[in-house]
Amino acid sequence: MATRRQILLGTAGVAAIAVAGAVILRGQSGPAPAAAEGKFELTKTAEEWRKVLTPEQYAVLREADTETSWSSPLNKEKRNGTFVCAGCDLPLFKSETKFESGTGWPSFYEPIEGNIGTEKDFSWGMFREEVHCRRCGGHLGHVFNDGPKPTGLRYCINGLSLKFVPA
Repeated sequence: MATRRQILLGTAGVAAIAVAGAVILRGQSGPAPAAAEGKFELTKTAEEWRKVLTPEQYAVLREADTETSWSSPLNKEKRNGTFVCAGCDLPLFKSETKFESGTGWPSFYEPIEGNIGTEKDFSWGMFREEVHCRRCGGHLGHVFNDGPKPTGLRYCINGLSLKFVPA
């Protein structure tokens, strides 16, 4: 018969394994890697960001969350204009680079030169290239090499991280 101590230690071990597995599967649970480093022109405290972003925008831009696929009104945006960072209004993508990827998120084949940065992302047990705003470090989404010509890239971007400014 197991002693109380053995049961407690066994339970603690199972809990530790479960937590480790959840961390590996979920990936980062804090700010986007780049945003956490504080190497940006525009920096704010978490409290300051929460005052200017909706809770959903905060989760995406500051905590590297992902919005539900097909939930963004920007999927249907077809007008000429510019997609800017929802955190700092830096122009990120021109409307002419937007395309329908079938993924459920706004997709672009090319950013505005010099306005985004990338970081290695090993969350969810895989390697991806995380895309963030150059000015404020806000998490935007990821870039993949399965996009259309001329670049062959697909910037898969959370609509919550963007605002559209018509031309």
